[in-house]
Amino acid sequence: MNKTIMLSAFTLAAALTATNPARAQETAKPDAITPYADIRYRLELVDQDGLPESATASTVRVRAGLKTAEWHGLSALVEGEAIARVGPRHYNDSVNGLTAYPVVADPSNVLLNQAWLKFKPVKEVEAIAGRQAINFDNQRWIGSVGWRQNDQTLDAARLTVRPVKGIAFDYSYSWRVNRVFGPDSLQGIWRDNDNHLVRASIEAKPVGTVTAYGYFLDMPDAPLLSSKTLGVRLAGDQKISGTTKLLYAFEYAKQRDAGSNLRNFSLDYLLIEPGLSAGAVTAKVGFERLEGNGVAALQTPLATLHAFNGWADKFLSTPANGLRDLYADISVKLPAIGPVKGASARVQYHDFDATRGGIDYGQEWGAMLAAPLTKKLAATVKLAHYDADGFATDTTKFWFSLDLKL
Repeated sequence: MNKTIMLSAFTLAAALTATNPARAQETAKPDAITPYADIRYRLELVDQDGLPESATASTVRVRAGLKTAEWHGLSALVEGEAIARVGPRHYNDSVNGLTAYPVVADPSNVLLNQAWLKFKPVKEVEAIAGRQAINFDNQRWIGSVGWRQNDQTLDAARLTVRPVKGIAFDYSYSWRVNRVFGPDSLQGIWRDNDNHLVRASIEAKPVGTVTAYGYFLDMPDAPLLSSKTLGVRLAGDQKISGTTKLLYAFEYAKQRDAGSNLRNFSLDYLLIEPGLSAGAVTAKVGFERLEGNGVAALQTPLATLHAFNGWADKFLSTPANGLRDLYADISVKLPAIGPVKGASARVQYHDFDATRGGIDYGQEWGAMLAAPLTKKLAATVKLAHYDADGFATDTTKFWFSLDLKL
């Protein structure tokens, strides 16, 4: 935990309401400082061929924070979290050394999750500095990995400018990546980075939102992941009739070596994802291609990786021969059953191949049911099974989660 960041954030939060006592008394409101908290319990079971034991991980995460109201354009947030094991130590949490078990990357810890100061002098300009969760677009390149108990956050300075409605420019400079494995892991923190994240988007009606981006990563703690990526994305929908819509997303990017990376490569990324939404049903098919040359492959190390290429997490790192993912995804909003309203079900299928050498990696099925039990409590049941052919081993994962917002 960075004590300097924590102390600074608390000091700033206090300063927003106490620097000028007279002024603070004049403008004080009951919600000048808003506390918040949430609790997540999760049971995760993993059966993975090639390992002598199956994993059972029963963990709980308590997250709490304080957020100030805006005062002369300034606001602040401080957020901590505690993750604890509440069952047997029958899993490899990435730091406990239990390598006979599959990895469930939720080690016990108490840490500072976010601590930032925001300045918004006018509605078109916003600057934020400190430890923060950053999510861009569909989180394929930059995301906070909200699925795991510990977020991925960046120590960064970020500037967003929205000169007119529908147009946004965003620049972030990050010097540290706080990964989901926690600070006790050798791969839990990437320090002394020189990461520049540049993004511009425009709502090009009626076509959709066009986003151009450049992500320039130089990470000495992970030199083989240092790269420069330039890309463009289009996402939108078109009404066909009634409640029926055509959905689409197209994206292309080129990634090259950069910074401390000793490898030399130039690799392509391609996404084609058409879909259809009709009433309560949304169906998509997709083709995603991350090129590999046999030595290096296109990587997305700052992404919310669990959301892509199957929930069994067999492709968190792209194999050297690349990855081609042909998939189908169907989600359904379920009708109310008694007091349970807003439940949804989702099913997906993936077929994985290499982009080089004609290797058939395997296939995966996944299913999920999510239901809000009350206004503050929600439950999720999720299952994924990876059937290996030419990559990794057969793996089945099951999750049960309860999320309570206080």
